[in-house]
Amino acid sequence: MKRIEVDVAIIGAGTAGMRAYRAARAHTERLVLIESGPGGTTCARAGCMPSKLLIAAADHAHAARQADAFGVRVAGLAVDGAAVMARVRRERDRFVGFVLDTVDGWPAAHRLRGRARFIGPGRLALDDGTQIDAGRVVIATGARPSVPEAWRAALGERLVTSEEIFDWPELPGAVAVVGTGVIGLELAQALHRLGVRVRLFGRSQRIGPLTDPALQARVGAWADKALPCSRGIGDPEVAREGDGVVVRWHEAGEDRAERFDYLLAAAGRHPDLADLDLAAAGLPVDDRGVPPFDPATGQVGDSPVFIAGDASADRPLLHEADDAGRIAGDNAGRYPNLRPGLRRTPLNVVFTDPQMAIAGASHARLSAAGSDFAVGEVDFANQGRARVMLRNEGLLRVYGRRGDGRLLGAELFGPDAEHLAHLLAWAVQRGDSVAQLLDQPFYHPVLEEGLRTALQALARALQGDR
Repeated sequence: MKRIEVDVAIIGAGTAGMRAYRAARAHTERLVLIESGPGGTTCARAGCMPSKLLIAAADHAHAARQADAFGVRVAGLAVDGAAVMARVRRERDRFVGFVLDTVDGWPAAHRLRGRARFIGPGRLALDDGTQIDAGRVVIATGARPSVPEAWRAALGERLVTSEEIFDWPELPGAVAVVGTGVIGLELAQALHRLGVRVRLFGRSQRIGPLTDPALQARVGAWADKALPCSRGIGDPEVAREGDGVVVRWHEAGEDRAERFDYLLAAAGRHPDLADLDLAAAGLPVDDRGVPPFDPATGQVGDSPVFIAGDASADRPLLHEADDAGRIAGDNAGRYPNLRPGLRRTPLNVVFTDPQMAIAGASHARLSAAGSDFAVGEVDFANQGRARVMLRNEGLLRVYGRRGDGRLLGAELFGPDAEHLAHLLAWAVQRGDSVAQLLDQPFYHPVLEEGLRTALQALARALQGDR
């Protein structure tokens, strides 16, 4: 049996684990990074990048179909599904290759392959029998798709997740997408625009991450017209029939059924912690199986164990995983002299069209905290630049604190929300007031003028409170 003694052991070589390794290595060379999967990070291999490649192709197809409205005639439009997927895989593999090259460039003694589990506090075992005694441990095992086991058993290879669809050699004819969160929305719209027959199924009426009731209503109305969508149906019944899947559900007072080539399970992800045997390490867990931890340091309780990234179920986004990995790795390296790390203003973007975003505090967060805030909004229906581009759909609502007029957050549904959300997140993190933001330059004609309109409405609402 091989036995290794290290100061820091990091479980998982995804975004959080890689960042934790670099941060911990600033303190010690006695460390190991353990990976059981194919490597390359979820973002590069099966998340952010391949999904945006698919969305980019879908956006081009949609633009070509809409060109006639501008007097531009596009004849003979065709989507070559095999070519679309070939580019997705080619560019995906390029991004993954960059990540793998980075890890392969680290000392071989620091890299271990295998599935790790705790066999005691500070003690790990790999599936090849190797044992590791670690002064500190960073858990960065990521997350995996949430899929009912009964569906897997019933559908076999006709059930896919977002970790598998990018390996399709060509686009299928029809896909049922179950889940109206970020993953389900992005992929359903992209496939729909690429000519795949799609139906989006939602257990509840909720669509996407936006929490403001006005925005939820607007997004729901958009989804119902943007693609075939069945919401508020609970769990549909699924069955394998030959080389396809039949989905049955009850909607609008009637029983319905539809046949698809695949069912895409996109109803969220859960932390990948089940195989770690956290009980052997003496770590308590909550009802999700996640150990309670301090987001400012990454520390689990008062133990020498730290957690970061999607494994923590806290802000499951790449830039947040990178920050959390840096914080956890730094504190694991310097333990027991912990140092709180910078957690940036929350920023979340959904790459549908129109896009969705939350910058700073959400409406739900402000309401739950009992914050005293006012609201300003702009409807993009008549916003100049948006109308010029025929992208004049959506709503932006900004939130300001009564008393000092400080911008607290915003929720967006509209064109180029990814860019507007960044401006707003930066303003929130700086602590800008609404008045200070209105003192900034706004060019004409640009979408940012819509932001100015919303801020002006917010300023009036705040002044009316005096």
